[in-house]
Amino acid sequence: MIKPHGSEELMPKIVNTDEEKAALLESAKTMKKIKVSSAAAANLVMLGAGYFTPLGGFMDKKDVLSVANEMKLSNGLFWPTPVVNLTSQKIDFKEGEQIALIDPNVDGDQIIAIQTVNKIEKLDTDDIDNIIEKVFGTNDKEHPGVNTFYDQGDTLISGNVDVLNFSYFEKDFGETFRTAMQIRSSIESKGWNNVVAFQTRNPMHRAHEELCRMAGERVNADGILIHMLLGKLKPGDIPADVRDSAIRTMVEHYFPKDYVMITGYGFDMLYAGPREALLHAVFRQNCGCSYLIVGRDHAGVGDYYGAFDAQDIFDEIPSDALKIKIFKADHTAYSKKLNKVVMMRDVEDHSKDDFVILSGTKVREMLSNGESLPKEFARPEVAEVLMKHYMQD
Repeated sequence: MIKPHGSEELMPKIVNTDEEKAALLESAKTMKKIKVSSAAAANLVMLGAGYFTPLGGFMDKKDVLSVANEMKLSNGLFWPTPVVNLTSQKIDFKEGEQIALIDPNVDGDQIIAIQTVNKIEKLDTDDIDNIIEKVFGTNDKEHPGVNTFYDQGDTLISGNVDVLNFSYFEKDFGETFRTAMQIRSSIESKGWNNVVAFQTRNPMHRAHEELCRMAGERVNADGILIHMLLGKLKPGDIPADVRDSAIRTMVEHYFPKDYVMITGYGFDMLYAGPREALLHAVFRQNCGCSYLIVGRDHAGVGDYYGAFDAQDIFDEIPSDALKIKIFKADHTAYSKKLNKVVMMRDVEDHSKDDFVILSGTKVREMLSNGESLPKEFARPEVAEVLMKHYMQD
């Protein structure tokens, strides 16, 4: 199986034994506490679950600037986006102390992790502007990822962490949430060697379904990992539980048995386009996947990125930066001529009128109005799950 990023084995930061967890929670009673942002809490879940191997915790200013400007840590390891604990709160602890990090997404001031504070550093306005511009390609606060980053604050708390739990993800998504360790173990137990990963924050329509099928066939995959984001999204995106139900319905009806693994991960969407596509590749490599499907406007939002910028960036990084490969997908649509979903680049004899294409906005509008989605766009069983959600709203 493909090796994890920058390591011979996964390096999860979750505390494994009840005894160690109890000891840390006892010690935390006398520690200073700070409530982290949702973005930082999501980073902790990813650190705990092994997805961010080989990172040991939150980056310091030197690493953050190196990642933003050069896509590598100060030690030279490739890394595409900052992993930070930023705050605007008053700091009442010192470098070298251990602090308890409070989860903002769970009631009752639950401690999600213990951090050993390495450095406490200020990012000035120019630093923050530069980081955001390099990572997101824009400083426009209308961009949801940019707005989230600006809102976190300017005080950077770096240092290694011991993660105590996976926030709300195990409880709310028990059937779906999986750590990188669990996914690797499942792949190994199935005897799969060549696995294609599909990233999604949306329900899967027929184009997505066929894209997975095409990619699997073309790289001769043993199986497909459908890996859905379960964390915070922007307003208007379909909730994770509805998406989960729709995807499970599609796989049950339209894929061979035991060919697809349906899993999810606990991260907040960055909407960082090309940079986030690289991050997606890092943690799919850590899951043990050989390929990641990267399609049109992967991890994008609005019109901030070109349709295939997220593919092109893989051609710009060093050839040895990642072990995982990408499957470059073109626009997919239903061909009226061929009565099936195709990648548009594969059918040069088609005109625009030969395709059935629906925008996400049009789909949401139709569902909100109780209209059935065309069979060329969505499987009827999937459309039914989505319509129920919209009619409830």
